[in-house]
This record gives sequence, C-alpha cells and structure tokens, in this order.
Amino acid sequence: MKRSISIATAVVAASLAFTSIAPAATAADSQSGSNYVVSTRSFPKVNVAKANFFAEATSTEVDKDSNWGGLGSMDVPQTKSTAEKEAEARAQAEKEAAEQRAQEEAAAKAAREQAAAASRDQARESLTDTNANTAQQEAAPAAQPAAAPSVPTSKNGAAIAAYAQKFIGAPYVSGGTTPSGWDCSGFVMYVFSRFGINLPRTSGAQAGVGTAVPSLAEAQPGDIIANANHAAIYIGNGMIVNALNPAQGTQVTNLSAFGGAAYSIRRVL
Repeated sequence: MKRSISIATAVVAASLAFTSIAPAATAADSQSGSNYVVSTRSFPKVNVAKANFFAEATSTEVDKDSNWGGLGSMDVPQTKSTAEKEAEARAQAEKEAAEQRAQEEAAAKAAREQAAAASRDQARESLTDTNANTAQQEAAPAAQPAAAPSVPTSKNGAAIAAYAQKFIGAPYVSGGTTPSGWDCSGFVMYVFSRFGINLPRTSGAQAGVGTAVPSLAEAQPGDIIANANHAAIYIGNGMIVNALNPAQGTQVTNLSAFGGAAYSIRRVL
C-alpha cells in the first residue's frame, strides 16, 4: 500500500513540474557587451488530466435471459463430399434395381401360376370332352354311308347336270372318288360313271374325251369343262358344279374357279 502511494505522489509531482513557468532571460544575465538582445520566453500552462489510479474496476452483469440471436438453434447446412454423394447414388440405384427385380419376379410367378391354372382347366375340359364323345359314340349306332341319289332314267346332258347338283355340299378329299369325299376329277368321273360312262381319272385326261365344243356360247348342260388343273360339269348360264377344296367342298360357281386359265369344253352325250 505504501509503495502505491509513493508512485502516485511521484506522478503528481511530475505533473506540477510541467505546469511551472520557465524563468525569463534578461540583459543582466549577460555582461559580454551591449549588442545582446534582451528576450523573454515563457511556456504555456499545460492542463494535465489526472488519472484516478485508485478507482476500482467495475464488472458488468448480463441477464441470463438475454437473447443473443439464437446461436444455439442455427441450422448450418452440412456439405457432403463427392465420395459420399456417389456412395448414396449407388445405394439408391441398387435399391431401385432390387425393387425392380422383385416386381419382375412377382409378375413372372403370377404368369406361371396363371398358365398352370389354364393348362389344368384345359386338360380337365379335354378329358371331359373325350369322355363325353366316347359315351356318345358307344351309345349311338355306327353311322352308315349316305346312299347315292337314284340315277335319272334319261340319258342326256341335262339329266347329268341335274344329277351332279344333287351332290352339292359333299366333302372334298384329295384323291377321293366317292360322295364321302372326292377331288374335282373324282367327282366328274363318279357322276358320269352313274350313267354308264367311264372317264379317265385325271382332269388333264378328261379335257380330251368326247367331242370338242368350240366356245362357251355353244356349251350345253352336261358338258365337261376341264384343263390340267381342274375339272367341272357345266350346268348352263355360265355356271358349273365342281369340287373345290376342303374348306368349300362341292359347290356351284362360275368359271372363275379355273383362275383365268384356258380350258377345254368336251361333250360326251
């Protein structure tokens, strides 16, 4: 405590010393000669603020409820590295791929189950139909071949044309020669055989029998119209009866059945 007072006293003394007025210089101070100039110098008074070195330091208290801007609740964005972003992207891609595979597998499983169910249903229906057909065949008497229409007593071309039309709807069978199934030349041969006329088996050979008719305008019902690919019986008015194919069987058509190809008109009766 004494040391602090001594230091303060020294500081005060120094301050008072600077406030003193310097003594003036006069001619009496110098006796060297009369050429001396007498001047007076003075220092202005300087006010020096005295510091209060004895004042105690004060402290400032802060209210504990003061708002400092909510620093504790600041939302600072987190920046991810490129490696972290790539890893997340790969994980997301793998997740989506796994979900896609799961959906595809589920769809395939459902399709297999549906196909298996349809196959079982079809098998049951087929078995049921087979059993029904078998029972029907066992219960029904054996089918007998359809009887051929009776042959007209007249032996002319008109009778042949009329008789041929009685077979409309008969099935087409390649190589067949009976009403249960025939091809074009087999049909023509069968009809004429019922009238006691034997014809060659093929359409190409039938195109050369009997007498040639010069044109369709001179053709008569019962004439044969044939070429190497097809044979038919003319019934008049540009129409023919012929066995066409498995889908159509024996039908009455016009001459378009020859497909625009040349043909021969032959008269046997």
